[in-house]
Amino acid sequence: MAGRGAAGSAPAGQGTPVVVDGAVDGVLFDIDDTLVDLEGAMGHTLRAIPDPSLDHLSDDDWARYKALYTSDPQRHYDRFLAGDVTFEEQRVHRVRHARAAFTADPFVGHLAEAWVRAYEQTLPLHFRAYDDVGPLLDELDVRGVPYGAVSNNVHDYQRAKLDHAGLQRIATLVGIDTVGVAKPDPAIYHEGARLLGTAPARTLYVGDNRLIDAVGARSAGLVGVWLDRAGTGQGTGTDGGSASDIGHTPDVPRIGDLWPVLQFLPSVR
Repeated sequence: MAGRGAAGSAPAGQGTPVVVDGAVDGVLFDIDDTLVDLEGAMGHTLRAIPDPSLDHLSDDDWARYKALYTSDPQRHYDRFLAGDVTFEEQRVHRVRHARAAFTADPFVGHLAEAWVRAYEQTLPLHFRAYDDVGPLLDELDVRGVPYGAVSNNVHDYQRAKLDHAGLQRIATLVGIDTVGVAKPDPAIYHEGARLLGTAPARTLYVGDNRLIDAVGARSAGLVGVWLDRAGTGQGTGTDGGSASDIGHTPDVPRIGDLWPVLQFLPSVR
């Protein structure tokens, strides 16, 4: 996947990050498709679950099927965040929509229930951190910069995800159940900064969703940065969340991998 840096290297990011040397005391990250390759894990999981109705799919079809599921064009994850459906139900709605493009076979009852169970069991097996995550966290540790994660999912589920991905050292974690709101509500970013012990204005927030992560964090008084790993300039993300409460969309720093995060930290002398 684009934008992965190898340990010991510092590849240039996409876009033009704003260098504010010394303005940041702590760093908060989104999790899905920022620290953990959730889209990749979803793709491997979808193909691993037996489904005779999809046996005819070509490789290109599988790519389209994965894209329909992960992009969630009908915004079912937003419905979960709003409390209209359960976490499992949003998954069923998403896969039903994706399947409908390739088969007319119904996806209801025991078939849907079995699929959800198989998906939940298989997905964690494919959680992986991006290659640039470990080296960046190593550097933050060396510099004594506190870091954590703020996510639009519940705490315990995301805690298990981080652990499966080998990111047990990220101790500070705020989920939507921690403060009862989701991004872009300012309270969820502020709770992350509070746990880090840093002022919001001196806390960096990095995420793959331009509006929900970067603009949302900036509107909450943090330093918001958009991580555009694919370099497409299309910032949507897979963690859901509506941007309807954000009245403006200012320019925010855009980076293509995590290494430019270091430009926001005090210089090492």
